[in-house]
Amino acid sequence: MSFDGVEVGLRDVEVGLVTHHDESARLRDMTKRLQVLLDDDELAEIQELARRRRQTTAAWVREALRRAREETVYPDAVRKLKAVREATAHAYPIADLGPMLDEIERGYLDGDRS
Repeated sequence: MSFDGVEVGLRDVEVGLVTHHDESARLRDMTKRLQVLLDDDELAEIQELARRRRQTTAAWVREALRRAREETVYPDAVRKLKAVREATAHAYPIADLGPMLDEIERGYLDGDRS
């Protein structure tokens, strides 16, 4: 069976494995749904972008999320741990906690005197 040029098996439609007539039957393997609330204008813009690429809105969003995941740079844990170890190896000057907190409090109470 074909809906708008997309082959969908009759069994897929009968048992509700696809949610739209233009949805690929391969989406059966996807098990989670994500709901994202958008302003009307933003949704319209995304729908237009998807239409220009001849994609469903859902396909466009999935592709955009994949690209975002691939492009996201996460800090390297090894580099962060190295920085912490290097910092703890030094002896930095510090006041006793009580006087230091008193000094901070006086700064808040006095306000900016500049």
